[in-house]
Amino acid sequence: MKKSIALIACSLLAIAATQYPTQARQTLDALTALQVKKGMAAFNRHDYATAGLLLRLPAERGASEAQAILCYLHTYGRGVPQSYDQAAMWCHRSAEQGNAQGQYMLGLLYNKGHGVQENYVQAYKWLNLAAAHASGPRRDFSYRIRDSVATKMSPYQLSKAQALSVEWQPSFEPSGQH
Repeated sequence: MKKSIALIACSLLAIAATQYPTQARQTLDALTALQVKKGMAAFNRHDYATAGLLLRLPAERGASEAQAILCYLHTYGRGVPQSYDQAAMWCHRSAEQGNAQGQYMLGLLYNKGHGVQENYVQAYKWLNLAAAHASGPRRDFSYRIRDSVATKMSPYQLSKAQALSVEWQPSFEPSGQH
């Protein structure tokens, strides 16, 4: 019931945003941040169905953290229908904004051709970017995964992927949470 009320409130505020843009925008951003926080809490306690419901609207509004979690949920069918196409869409949106988890998951999808055409150059690029933003054991693991993709690539493909990594710049969605 509380989830339904929160979703209705967000919808009404979205409508009000056209009439009172500044105040509504600030309220909408605060509600989005609160919904992301609650969605992440649900995800961390393995309540995937609730996490999927709570994170959908913030993800649609550009919250990269919510997008990365929806990518994960759709990849593995946790709390939402398993769909590589949906996973790839959410991962791509998250990854383009610079979210390391979204970049990592998108790299895995490109490596296996799940929801996207198999492409080792793109897989390496996204895994390389994710590893560069990771720390500690996660960084080492990310580099090992990236390096395993490199073993499938020609020297030309590897240099192309490295160049794409260097040239990449984040592109934030207009109302994104960074």
